[in-house]
Amino acid sequence: MINHVVLFILKSTSLTQRISDTEHMRARLAALVGEVPGLNSIALEPDLGAIDGHWDLILVSEHDDNAALEAYQVHPLHKEVASFIGALVSDRATVDYAH
Repeated sequence: MINHVVLFILKSTSLTQRISDTEHMRARLAALVGEVPGLNSIALEPDLGAIDGHWDLILVSEHDDNAALEAYQVHPLHKEVASFIGALVSDRATVDYAH
C-alpha cells in the first residue's frame, strides 16, 4: 500500500469561508473513492489550530501500489478536483510512503 499525504495552506482568512472551503474540498475528494481505480480511501482534515505555524489541512489517501498512485495523479476526475482545490490554497507540500 502507498499513502499519499498532502498538506495545504488555505488562501482565505475568513473562518466561515475556511470551513466552507474545507467541506467542499472534503466532499469532492470523497467522491473520488470508487471512481478512481486503485484509490482505497481518502480523508481531509483540518489542523487543530492550537499551534501557530501549522499547515491548515491534511489529506491522506491510500492506494494499492505506486502504479495506482501514478494513475490517480493523472485521472481526469482527480485533475478536476485538484484544479478546484488549487484555487482555494496558497501552498501545498506532499509526501508519499509505502506501508
